[in-house]
Amino acid sequence: MSHPEVRYGAASDVGQVRTVNEDSFLAAPPVFVVADGMGGHSGGDVASRLVVEEFARLAETAYSPVTARAAVYDALVAAQQRINDFAEEHRRAGAASWFAGTTAVAAVLVDHEGAPRWLVANLGDSRAYRLVDGAVDQVSVDHSVVQELVDAGAITVAEMATHPERHVVTRALGGPDAAEPDFFLLDRCDRLLLCSDGVTGMLEDDQIAAVLGVEQEPQDAASRLVSDAVRAGGLDNATAVVVDVVGWGPAAAGAPPRSASLEDKLGALPDAQP
Repeated sequence: MSHPEVRYGAASDVGQVRTVNEDSFLAAPPVFVVADGMGGHSGGDVASRLVVEEFARLAETAYSPVTARAAVYDALVAAQQRINDFAEEHRRAGAASWFAGTTAVAAVLVDHEGAPRWLVANLGDSRAYRLVDGAVDQVSVDHSVVQELVDAGAITVAEMATHPERHVVTRALGGPDAAEPDFFLLDRCDRLLLCSDGVTGMLEDDQIAAVLGVEQEPQDAASRLVSDAVRAGGLDNATAVVVDVVGWGPAAAGAPPRSASLEDKLGALPDAQP
């Protein structure tokens, strides 16, 4: 596969409530990342920045799904170690309860059997969406208390946005235990969105779909998603990265279009272990 052309845009805003933007993002083809820090100033903002720094090392390299998975896994492990080391420095200095953590959602453009694919990985409730034939699918699955409640049938999807534990994540970077990311291999994607919950917490999926479908330029789409989230209340930091792969479609992939609901879980591939 020749290196496909990518067009991308990114935007981030502190919102209307927070005083510090703890989100970080990376747009360095073929690697794109959004990380949503937790822990306050010099905690969450540093944790999310460390994630971006580790993933920046993966830029300007060609990947297959297997090599990309190994590289992403290693980047997350390295970020986890750096975050824990950073936290330990503060605790040794007397801040016994000091904490730094972050979610992460990452996408790497890979060559799979001669065609472009997205390898997506996530920890926490920062999300990946894809646009295919005008329809938007959420690719990632939130690692959160409210998602577990939805899965158990205890609450509805509509109730997630107002639940008192909506910000509690069940997997993240930081803390004593290493968290395992989920991986997905996308076979078709007209447009990819990575975003923090400052976007998804303020905008419904149909609003996100409308922006992704209307705004032709990725930068315009990213900026509008963030500004719309801020105007809707801006209760959290809001960050969006939007990426188009030029020429991606059924003809470019050498296959007929597949349903936008199909997602290949990379874990199903026997040789896809790091």
